[in-house]
Amino acid sequence: MTTTPVIVVGAGPTGLLLAGDLAAAGVPVTLVEKRPHRISNLSRAFVLHARTLEQLDARALADELEAIGRPLDRLDLFGRLSLDLTALHSRFRHVLVLPQYEVEKVLERRAAESGVDFRYETEVTGLAQDADGVTVAVRGADGRPASLRGAYVVGADGMRSAVRRAVGLPFPGRSVIRSVVLADVRLAEPPETLLTVNATGDAFAFLAPFGDGYHRVICWRRGREEADDAPVGLDEVKEITRLALGRDYGMHDARWTSRFHSDERQAPAYRVGRVLLAGDAAHVHSPAGGQGMNTGLQDVANLSWKLAQVVTGHAPEALLDTYQAERHPVGRAVLRSSGGIVRLAMAGRPWTLALRAALVTALGACAPLRRLVTGQVTGIGYRYRAPRGAHRLVGTRVPDVALAGGGRLYEALRGGRFVLLAPQTHEVTPERAARLTAARWASGRRTALLVRPDGYAAWAADTPDPAEIEAALATHVG
Repeated sequence: MTTTPVIVVGAGPTGLLLAGDLAAAGVPVTLVEKRPHRISNLSRAFVLHARTLEQLDARALADELEAIGRPLDRLDLFGRLSLDLTALHSRFRHVLVLPQYEVEKVLERRAAESGVDFRYETEVTGLAQDADGVTVAVRGADGRPASLRGAYVVGADGMRSAVRRAVGLPFPGRSVIRSVVLADVRLAEPPETLLTVNATGDAFAFLAPFGDGYHRVICWRRGREEADDAPVGLDEVKEITRLALGRDYGMHDARWTSRFHSDERQAPAYRVGRVLLAGDAAHVHSPAGGQGMNTGLQDVANLSWKLAQVVTGHAPEALLDTYQAERHPVGRAVLRSSGGIVRLAMAGRPWTLALRAALVTALGACAPLRRLVTGQVTGIGYRYRAPRGAHRLVGTRVPDVALAGGGRLYEALRGGRFVLLAPQTHEVTPERAARLTAARWASGRRTALLVRPDGYAAWAADTPDPAEIEAALATHVG
């Protein structure tokens, strides 16, 4: 039996980021994946939102992805409903358009360089946990059964998660739309915009570039209820696209076609003892707004530092309960927002069309509503509930502020560190040096602020004294 502190199941973006974070923090990780070792270009995700880019910036990965992706400062959802991203209070005032497989390449390389133990062609067949750890039953490529042992297991193995099923968690919800058509095609006529999307009463279509001469088409037509395994012809793709977009851009040379149904589901718990869930294993929703991969990556940004703190003995196991408390409400909110977008896009009845028109008008006229919707879609607007009596900043996302002497906050967060921002530099003890950076505000602000490794405020005080700061460090940094 192979023993390791943490076993991560699933080598998609969520599992790769988690495994890389833990390994970079000095926690040995085994990453189990039932697929062979390859990164497929048949991906559904095509955008990285601002909050995800901030989290990748805290890992020195955002600039590399920015160099190969294409920024878009306006996100069109359907018809005249679009979100202007240029006013975001972020270093990344755009969505970055690039296929999911490009993200996976970068995350896999980082995980490998950090020392993750990859186990491809290894399928989880069951697990059992006790007071000291989790035993995972697996089957390798040769068909032989084996066991892995870990202190904790994280299921990042998608909608049909074997880990979720093994701990007996239900996955309540329902299908939102059926017979959504996917195709990778070449276009004779390039679209006028980087991302092309529109919906009518009877159809919607979405076009996004792969960067290799092909475009991904995602489209749907009302009244066409085919099974997922029903064949898809290029003529069908062109017909639906013309209905939604008014033209088919001369589609030809389809290299891949498929059909799927879009579900809205969420597990009631993200933690069962020593087993945790992240990404699509915990929640799935419609692709509207491009929030799927982004929400999973932000789950991991919340979980990885907490798991590292617990495994290395710097925090009690109860810290893991805050993962459920903080991320489950966000997952629920994403289900609602993405579901609302797709239902309005599919509007066909007079009252739903009127509601859609009213929403577009309200967004244009009401700046607070516009900021709320933009904050939800981009992830910038979420905050975590703070304990009673805590400072007003606790639980809020901290923007990438400038630091005295040069540098930025999200550079200081690299390495999974906490950052203490204060009027004067606080002395960091050798025991905390690997997990804490002390810095001063470039602006001369007087507040003391302890920023968690995921960029949210853990503690703050307007008039701090050294003893108060030390107490906060003992509580949060360990």
